[in-house]
Amino acid sequence: MQDDRRLAVLRAIVEDYVATEEPVGSKALVERHGLQVSPATIRNDMAALEEDGYLAQPHTSAGRVPTDKGYRLFVDRLTTIKPMSGAERRAISTFLDGANDLDDVVSRSVRVLSQLTRQVAVVQYPTLSRSTVRHIEVVALTPSRLLLVVILSNGRVEQRHVELETDYGEADLAVLRSRVNVAATGKQIVEAVSSLDGLATDDLLDAVSKDVALTLVEAMSDHSSDERFVVGGTANLARFGDSFETAVAPLLEALEEQVVLLKLLGEASSGDAVTVRIGAEGPYEELSSTSVVATGYGPQSDALATLGVVGPTRMDYPTTMAAVRAVARYVSRILDEG
Repeated sequence: MQDDRRLAVLRAIVEDYVATEEPVGSKALVERHGLQVSPATIRNDMAALEEDGYLAQPHTSAGRVPTDKGYRLFVDRLTTIKPMSGAERRAISTFLDGANDLDDVVSRSVRVLSQLTRQVAVVQYPTLSRSTVRHIEVVALTPSRLLLVVILSNGRVEQRHVELETDYGEADLAVLRSRVNVAATGKQIVEAVSSLDGLATDDLLDAVSKDVALTLVEAMSDHSSDERFVVGGTANLARFGDSFETAVAPLLEALEEQVVLLKLLGEASSGDAVTVRIGAEGPYEELSSTSVVATGYGPQSDALATLGVVGPTRMDYPTTMAAVRAVARYVSRILDEG
């Protein structure tokens, strides 16, 4: 019973401190949260939580503030991630469903995530290496010129042209189209490239089939989208006040480095798993007053990349976790339907 009450006290202090950025006192807790015990009992609970490292007292006679350990316990004891409201879900859906292509999906995702959380949002482009080939189309633009269209599970579409020395008939084209799709469709990029490589070096195939297979290998071997991020909402850093001022400069520097961002967000996790790294749990000491909430996204529960938000440890974790998961779900659905 005592542990349950102390957890309720910690939860109340986290909520109040996030909302006010002011140390929280026992009297305010009793008045605002109806804890059904005296301020003296609450003071004892706060002292015990402080002794265990969950709270800190910034000044003598001041109230308490959560420590990183306190935030961690608060997050770990969230039994479920609270659902977004119907209005919020409709807003996300309406905004993202209007996207025209992958670039637009990523751009819109950053904007809606930063607006929902009022934090800095970061979205990684789906990495080519984790994708699968959804379909390959081979179209004759002229009897001596082919258009190759590769559609990947990450929403990316690659187009290449192949010039032919001789005309290519429709029957031959149908065979070629079937051949490359059997070799690559449904396979991850590495496996598809290996299979197409086999076609390109098969002495039993005609020169056109070899040229097409080689062109497809080159298209799939382009990893220019890997480790590429879009960042939005950096203006939100201005609202966090003096307590976060020393972290703003190193965070802005981190947001400009792709490799740093990759490490900061961590590996993409599949499904609904939302990762929360608080303060010193992160990979960079200079960002020890920063928290990161992230998750993976991709079609059919395949995590192709990561999206999330970065902000101060004094963060509204329940709302942020819900927004990160919701946006990831919508982006995954768009890629799945694409």
